[in-house]
Amino acid sequence: MDKKAVEKFFDKCAPWWDDNMVRKENIISQILDNSGVKEGVDVLDVACGTGVLFGDYLSRGVRSVTGIDISSKMAEIARSKFDEVRVICGDVETYEFDKQFDVVEVYNSFPHFESPQRLVEALSKLVKKGGRLSVAHSMSRQKLKEHHGGLVGTVAIDLIDERELAKIFEEYFDVDVIVSNDEMYQVAGTRR
Repeated sequence: MDKKAVEKFFDKCAPWWDDNMVRKENIISQILDNSGVKEGVDVLDVACGTGVLFGDYLSRGVRSVTGIDISSKMAEIARSKFDEVRVICGDVETYEFDKQFDVVEVYNSFPHFESPQRLVEALSKLVKKGGRLSVAHSMSRQKLKEHHGGLVGTVAIDLIDERELAKIFEEYFDVDVIVSNDEMYQVAGTRR
């Protein structure tokens, strides 16, 4: 999967992205609870898109929110939503951050990274000791596969089995959330 193709695809989708958004508030709330998003934490939103979760983080009283997205058009829209959120246009696997975070959230975007192993390794360096990494989707693996359809192989991979992802996490994290059901998918853990 070519990162330039991913960038180009999401640049093209950015103008109508929010119009087609389906939010499941109860699922989002559960994901953020499992992720440890609470008052006083610093959050990194990986592949933040148009900033769909920024308001959710801020409503929980977090200390700071940083979003990063490879698509300049997505980042531009995200940047326009909340003045207090820092938005970076860049590749999270290579970008040099000036700090670590209490929570690193990968929401509804994990299949757009070619190598789960490489991504988790890169993100592990961005999570403070005792901080949390979460990979989550607000739909089931099967629904996501149907949703991606013809995109798989070009700008997405199939979402890997949650147990397989938990094994990748376990090199760096104590995994305490493994959920895969008809409504959501999430693996989360605390950095050792």
